[in-house]
Amino acid sequence: MLHGRDGEAAELRALLDGARAGRSGVLVLRGEAGIGKTALLEEAVAAAAGMTVVRGSGVEFEAELPFAGLQLLLRPAMGAVDALPGPQRRALRAAFGLAGEGDGAGAGAGEPMFVGLAVLSLLSEHAGDGPLLCVVDDAQWLDRASADALLFAARRLDAEGVAMLFAARDGEGAFTAPGLAELRPAPLDEAAALALLAERQAPMAEALRGRVLAEAQGNPLALLELPAGLRESAATAVVPGSLPLTSRLQLAFHGRVSHLPRATQTLLLVAAADHTGELGTVLRAAAGLGADVADLPPAQEAGLVAVEGTALRFRHPLVRASIHQRAPLPERIAAHRALAQAADPDRDPDHRAWHLAAAATGPDEAVAAALEHTAGRARERSGHTAAASAYDRAARLSTDPAGRLRRLLQAAESATEAGELPRARAFAEEAARLAARAGAGTTGGGSGGGGDAAVARTLHVRGLADFLEGDFPGAHRLLTEGAALAATADPARAARMLVQATHTAWYLGAEEVVATVERLDALRLPPDAPIRPVARFLVAALGAGAAVRVPPAVGEAAAAARAARGGRVDPRDLVMLCGVGLALGQDAQAHELTSQLAAESRESGGVGRLTTIMFFRAEAEIFDGRYDAAATTVLEALRIAEDTGQRQWVSQLSSALAHVAAVRGDEQECRRRVDAALAGGSGAAMAPGAPWAYWSQGLLELGLGRAQAALERLALLGEESVRHHICATRSVPDLVEAAVRLGVPERADASFGRFQAWAARSGQGWAAALVARCRALRAPEADAEAYYRDALAAHDPHRRAMESARTSLLYGEWLRRARRKSEARVQLRAALDTFERLGAAPWAERARGELGAAGGAAPEAARAAGPVDAEAGLTPQESQIVRLAAEGLSNKDIAARLFLSPRTVGYHLYKAYPKLGVVSRGELAGLFG
Repeated sequence: MLHGRDGEAAELRALLDGARAGRSGVLVLRGEAGIGKTALLEEAVAAAAGMTVVRGSGVEFEAELPFAGLQLLLRPAMGAVDALPGPQRRALRAAFGLAGEGDGAGAGAGEPMFVGLAVLSLLSEHAGDGPLLCVVDDAQWLDRASADALLFAARRLDAEGVAMLFAARDGEGAFTAPGLAELRPAPLDEAAALALLAERQAPMAEALRGRVLAEAQGNPLALLELPAGLRESAATAVVPGSLPLTSRLQLAFHGRVSHLPRATQTLLLVAAADHTGELGTVLRAAAGLGADVADLPPAQEAGLVAVEGTALRFRHPLVRASIHQRAPLPERIAAHRALAQAADPDRDPDHRAWHLAAAATGPDEAVAAALEHTAGRARERSGHTAAASAYDRAARLSTDPAGRLRRLLQAAESATEAGELPRARAFAEEAARLAARAGAGTTGGGSGGGGDAAVARTLHVRGLADFLEGDFPGAHRLLTEGAALAATADPARAARMLVQATHTAWYLGAEEVVATVERLDALRLPPDAPIRPVARFLVAALGAGAAVRVPPAVGEAAAAARAARGGRVDPRDLVMLCGVGLALGQDAQAHELTSQLAAESRESGGVGRLTTIMFFRAEAEIFDGRYDAAATTVLEALRIAEDTGQRQWVSQLSSALAHVAAVRGDEQECRRRVDAALAGGSGAAMAPGAPWAYWSQGLLELGLGRAQAALERLALLGEESVRHHICATRSVPDLVEAAVRLGVPERADASFGRFQAWAARSGQGWAAALVARCRALRAPEADAEAYYRDALAAHDPHRRAMESARTSLLYGEWLRRARRKSEARVQLRAALDTFERLGAAPWAERARGELGAAGGAAPEAARAAGPVDAEAGLTPQESQIVRLAAEGLSNKDIAARLFLSPRTVGYHLYKAYPKLGVVSRGELAGLFG
């Protein structure tokens, strides 16, 4: 029985009871070695009667093998893999190295987050209609890819009836799980410690029992293991507190091992060095060192290991650690060499390579090459952390300087892809020093050999790291320097760096953007390079003299990049086209491209790109006045950004939500989202979401009738460092209105001049309508009406309803002031109807007041003024789900789209139907059509 664990046991029972009731939950047990985490996991498994249980554990020596921990955990559930949606099924199989011909095209592993979605679906399928308990011990030793996938799944648990339990040791490895509930088992009190000793230990003298209690400090494992060592050491025992408890426990375990027969010790060392835990592998390796299965019983009788089927398990991870760490170096090397020889080079090349590396005593090119192949396989499965480790070790073992440089560069690039930016920088800086010693002044080395191209790759890594951490000036400098070095030897890489530098320049100013694309224009790219159409588009759209040229079409540039025969287009380059398309006013084409790229990313597992894609999509939806759709898009993207730690996009997406709240007049929500957006700044750099945040604040104030406050916020977008931003351009009509209302139209002169030129170049009718509306506001009373009529004629009655309604409102106000009240009422009623339909409460209130002043009926705010889902009281999650169901998507399709499980989708639909007053999904189309 467990002693002194009533509180912890109650929390575990609550977690299991929730799963039985259909509520999923997660709990992370944290604490020092031996504090009782594993015992609590066993207690949970014993209490999980009637539940499906899957169990796994991190293994200290498997952290360099991507998805190793996840594969062991999910082995019992893989029978349900065929029930998963195709992309998830392919991703999971590829992650486990099981992809075959039947998986079809695009069977790449995708990102760990996408594999995490497959984990969520697989656990739900494996559970069937009942609850499931998923237990992971020693989570601190999970490989990074497995940990990321499991955490992604854990954060998205909802109504599947799945309980997830992790146990992680303090101070070793890394299992950061922000946002998940944690439980820290406390040390046992004296009564519980004495009860445990009485139950599990032979009677001992009072003095010895006192020493055990003092040294164990309430740690259950120490209470059980220290007595034997203390009896043997007697008066010469280590002074209590002179060694950390973990070290004392290791000494205690090693003391027990040292009394075993020599062959048994050899067998245990081989098992401790092994990655697999497979008894057959251990025995094959041990045979070469003079040990066999007959030498196993003494270790079993000592309680150090157990055999479960074909698996050999240590009683506690500290047993394994004490054996491996305290063995003499020659014996450790011999054990790893024996394991390498026992590994099948065809079926298990990665374990073999790592054992060869552990047995190496100096540079060895054959071992370095084997590790490089292991790294390549890890990279193909999106195990970027594991790939970085393998490339790094291969570099250390390289005998050839060029090979070492190449492998260091690959380590740096893999660490960047893994998001391990300090590690990536360290690899890149070491590679730069090596390239400099090899003669960095020479060109060449495009494959990583020496020269300028190698140095360029190091700058590329460092530049991306700076960008991801918000240092936009530093990132821009490094990327442009790197592009200059790569221009001759690898122009395609140089172009890609300059495309990324264009993004960094966007946060620095218009001059930097122009200068960057002019460098891009100077590159001599191969005619069939996929980056070429992207580069030409950026030059034509943003370069010097772009304002006098006919803008290119974003859709045509994307199609040309896809059709290029010189290689596969990088999706990140196409994403850049979306933003520039919006900058040109090509909102419909940009929205179409974002839809295509989002679908492709969901299919291929590119979850990390979705935040960028969906931000651009949300911008297009906001510009089109589709605020409900924009909010749905942003909420989905924001959840992904928070899950994946993309701080830049948390800032950007928060500011977009602030804009939707501003339109609706939700002052508290707008300011909350603005605060979140502005919190994303780094050092001297402004927060990425600052421009949208300024516009949102200004629009909120304008809608609420506070023109002075609106002008102050909107004027910030006219500053030279910001005015080239998309939202700065689009905010000019609001600036003009605020300035005119305050009687200072000249405050908007410069911005309006730039806006007129931009609108003329865009060739868009809706842009012409906004220019005409601004001219109407600024014109003498006698000339204003013609401009208002021009604006209304240019508006598309089926698109951009908000802007059309605002023009009707302003024209109606003008007509009322001209005492043409009958005509005014027509415009004001149309505006009011639109504002109420869009849920734009402050604008509806303003239209209602004007309508009353014009002598028309001024009804109270309509009961159903807001969106259907908002009026019904749906949660954001329910709203997303019912809108997709209204489009005809199945539960599985919706689950894949929103990175949820099908069971959770069904649960939320079940909750939403009564709120909406419907009984089936067939009725949803009528509500949201």
